[in-house]
Amino acid sequence: MLWEGSACAPDFCLQDASVTEPSLHLHTDSSPNGYKATIALEELGLPYRLHHVRIEQGEHRHPDFLRLNPHGRIPVLEDRARGIVLFESAAILLYLAERGGALLPQVPAARWDTITWLMFHASSVGPIFGQRVHFEHFAQERYLPAIERYRHLSEDIFAILDARLAARPWLAGDDYSIADIAHFGWLHVLGVIDIDFSRHRHLSAWYQRVAGRPAVQRGVRLPEPATGP
Repeated sequence: MLWEGSACAPDFCLQDASVTEPSLHLHTDSSPNGYKATIALEELGLPYRLHHVRIEQGEHRHPDFLRLNPHGRIPVLEDRARGIVLFESAAILLYLAERGGALLPQVPAARWDTITWLMFHASSVGPIFGQRVHFEHFAQERYLPAIERYRHLSEDIFAILDARLAARPWLAGDDYSIADIAHFGWLHVLGVIDIDFSRHRHLSAWYQRVAGRPAVQRGVRLPEPATGP
């Protein structure tokens, strides 16, 4: 299914054949990493075409998709006018922020603060939350040591983020950025499957601020809203 991006928000209309084809093509499914890309595109107001890669139907293993990402993971972003293909959500967020001229500060200290928290998410937060969800909800056998390990590690993450947000409205300081978008993707899905972080009040308040943004509300509906296991 192909969707036009922000030009059709909030009702999401099919691309009219008479409309000029956008350069940006996003291949994605409903997932924590996929939502990062759709939210960023909606925030930036960049025109794009969305290709729904249905993972449950094995479309991420199709040869055409594997030519874009040999790892077979979403999201993948093409900028066809520039001959650029990107996978890994952190790389996509950086590229879109540069291309759109927003969501990444230009002042060096703030810029690198944003990139640091983006990389913290990519190297620590995403992998830990991913393993917690796997062992709690999708593993064929319940392996209690792994469940307890990733619950403990995810609680550490919640505490780190809560402390960070105690003194600032956004993860990288005064301005909303790709660091916030990156972290929101996973926290949104944790909420859908009832992993609770509400006792961390600064993190919870930040979550509500992000969730209330119109572009975020559009982004988490593309290509479909998340559902629990």
